[in-house]
Amino acid sequence: MGSLDGKVAIVTGAAQGIGAAIARRLAADNARVVIGDLNLQGSSKVAEECGHGAFALKLDVGDPESVGDFYNEVEAKAGHPDILVNNAAIVPFIAWDEVDFDHWRMIMRVNLDGVFLMCRAGSDRMRIEGTKGRIVNICSNTIFAGTPNMAAYVAAKGGVLGLTRSLATELGGHKITVNAVAPGLTASEGVLDSPHKEAFDFVEMLQAVKGKGTPDDIAPIVAFLASDEAHWITGQTINVDAGMVRW
Repeated sequence: MGSLDGKVAIVTGAAQGIGAAIARRLAADNARVVIGDLNLQGSSKVAEECGHGAFALKLDVGDPESVGDFYNEVEAKAGHPDILVNNAAIVPFIAWDEVDFDHWRMIMRVNLDGVFLMCRAGSDRMRIEGTKGRIVNICSNTIFAGTPNMAAYVAAKGGVLGLTRSLATELGGHKITVNAVAPGLTASEGVLDSPHKEAFDFVEMLQAVKGKGTPDDIAPIVAFLASDEAHWITGQTINVDAGMVRW
């Protein structure tokens, strides 16, 4: 606790689930957390739980204008960002035969374009300020498992992995690290309210460590990668899935 003293941390998609757990954990480590989410009511409640001057702003990660306005407001209220956690995502359940281009673009707009836009604006500001920044992208172990009914999602998250590796190379000279965390099936509100909840028993059979993953199982590794202690780690994607995927 206290390892993020004086840091400003942006977490997208943190009105609930994994994002909310990450926001609370970063705040517990004394970061000032800024939550960006379309659900301003839910994200404001999480910000209140965080304390330490946390606040929420409305953000559409797939809209360049919204992203620009968001960063301007963050800097006006809290100063330049030190940490960026790209968590916002749509998690669909749709068979391949039903995937059309509109669905594909909807998923890509948020899950991949949104990561690009947030990284573009965030890394530019970190470099201008000379910040030894930390970018943590939330990926997914579905890219290794090839999970069905999620083709566009898996493709987008595969793009997040590739972008993470490339940005680590591009930004390393500025002392900015870029890593990804790949959760497995996690008992978040969104998952428990979807057909994905039926997969827990099957997934647990594949896990090395038995049990049901929760958002609080994901947050600590994100907090570590956001800290100064992780300054020598970049370009990595870390599975946090109880050993379901071993690579």
